[in-house]
Amino acid sequence: MKLIIQIPCLNEEATLPITLKDLPDKIEGIDCIETLVIDDGSTDKTVEVAERHNVNHILKFTNNKGLAKAFIYGMNHALKLGADIIVNTDADNQYFGGDIAKLIQPILEKRADIVIGNRQVETIRHFSPIKIFLQKFGSWVVGQLSGTTIPDATSGFRAYSREAALQMNVVSDFTYTIETIISAGKKNLAIEHIPVRTNKKLRESRLFPSIQIYLRRSLVTMLKVYSMYRPLKLFTIAGGTTFLLGFAIGCRYLFFFLQGRTEGHIQSLILSAILLIVGFQIIMMGISAELIAVNRQLLEDIQVRIKKSEIAPKDKT
Repeated sequence: MKLIIQIPCLNEEATLPITLKDLPDKIEGIDCIETLVIDDGSTDKTVEVAERHNVNHILKFTNNKGLAKAFIYGMNHALKLGADIIVNTDADNQYFGGDIAKLIQPILEKRADIVIGNRQVETIRHFSPIKIFLQKFGSWVVGQLSGTTIPDATSGFRAYSREAALQMNVVSDFTYTIETIISAGKKNLAIEHIPVRTNKKLRESRLFPSIQIYLRRSLVTMLKVYSMYRPLKLFTIAGGTTFLLGFAIGCRYLFFFLQGRTEGHIQSLILSAILLIVGFQIIMMGISAELIAVNRQLLEDIQVRIKKSEIAPKDKT
């Protein structure tokens, strides 16, 4: 059983040594532990630091591609290296490496495909009350969209089985945390969460410059990913609401028409017609999007088969 711990990095020469030192070198049930650093176009000495600390594998990008791309590139590379379990952690030593053993336990016991570390954000001292509220509310929203009950959806400390990793796709350039949970939920992968410890804060987050930008980009990601898997539901809600509003305005006009009081209400008739047409068109768009989504799911199944054929089964290597 081979475990690969992947660490996406961007200018982490100061914190990477601390993170690497915190990682376990032996876990019961695991025969081999290797580390993989994904250098996302660092301009400092991150790569040299990784080499100096005997990191097993280093994946280098010539320019910054973003955290989401670094994550999925790392996953695919770890699969090619023969990983049975892949653990993702941050290079800023936010997560306590000693908890990796219990993070992978549900996968070792065949209970879960994905395990997410719950930081219990309410206990993190440097998190402000507004940030704690937004983290919890955001996790609740992600849970509603994905059909899961993950209390810390933005946690980057997570473990994936080989089969789950093969099915992961990321289209966002922003972050993988939200997208992969929604995707996994819609693919009916078994997801668990366990409480994990965090370390002392070493630096400020560089993922987003402000909470407002983070909220906006997270919302866009949620809507985009959900519409990829449930477009008909999303378009039906939007189109149905528009259609019903047009119908209600039309009924109002009909009421005045039957009373012979149509003067001054022609605008209502025009608005009603526009809303009815637009609502109907949105629903038709939803049907088309649903057909596209079905086709995309078929393509994802083909992609998984291609990945499996490209990455030789371990018992044949």
